[in-house]
Amino acid sequence: MFYTYNLLMSNNEIYTGYTTDLKRRIIEHNCGGNKTTRKFLPVKLIHYEAYLDENDAKRREEYLKTSKGKSTLRMMLKEYLNKLNYKGP
Repeated sequence: MFYTYNLLMSNNEIYTGYTTDLKRRIIEHNCGGNKTTRKFLPVKLIHYEAYLDENDAKRREEYLKTSKGKSTLRMMLKEYLNKLNYKGP
């Protein structure tokens, strides 16, 4: 399986990534194994999608990193983010 995932960082921003091992990757993030997220620990998994094809997962990750993709994600997670009083960038 191939995964596209979104993390909520402690600075209240959302990080988007791609991996083949979701559990391992979240542990790596929370142990400071990623330089983008290490300053904003702990991180919390708030969304993921599983794909059978690697190219599909990578394409989705690229889309979620665009401004339209970020907007779509915020709309998909609207209720959850509202509960957190998420303001976002």
